[in-house]
Amino acid sequence: MNNYDFLKLIKKQKKLSSDIRLYFIIDNKHYFLNQGILKKGFESELTISKNRESLILVFSKMSFLFDEIIRLRIIGYLNRKKSTELLYLLNLIPINRKIRTFLDWKIFEPNYTREMSRLFEVRNDTIHCVSLNEVKYNPKNIVSLSSELGFKKFRIDLKNAWKKLLVVYATEQEKIDWSKLLNDVKS
Repeated sequence: MNNYDFLKLIKKQKKLSSDIRLYFIIDNKHYFLNQGILKKGFESELTISKNRESLILVFSKMSFLFDEIIRLRIIGYLNRKKSTELLYLLNLIPINRKIRTFLDWKIFEPNYTREMSRLFEVRNDTIHCVSLNEVKYNPKNIVSLSSELGFKKFRIDLKNAWKKLLVVYATEQEKIDWSKLLNDVKS
């Protein structure tokens, strides 16, 4: 069984187990199975506007996927007490430590790790600012997000990082035993 078959079959199910928590991607469509409910996930294409709220939203999506990668690696898709405890702990771990962990686990390449670290510095600055005029991005040379060229460079880099993150997530998702998951969903 593959992820396509899994999706077809769970869409037909009247009742899904509440013990499953899984974010999954099939053909650029995102789904989130949680507490017995299958929901639509994020869009594969990011919409990035030149405002604080838009950037915070994009980074929260990336952070969510970071946590889901860690969950899949450590406890899988089961959503029981250990899952809740792990999610609690993940909220306490700084994002730069998660990025470093992905490098240590060989999920991220060194260059991608640096790119992510630089991008998430923008996230930190964005959270602690009043406007984007105060935020700088440092890919190789420091640029201001208030300038058109600076924001354009940042947006391109952020979209590319998002696309790479989706590939990383899909690679982790390939490790799922979809037949076993289907049996667990029906339980």
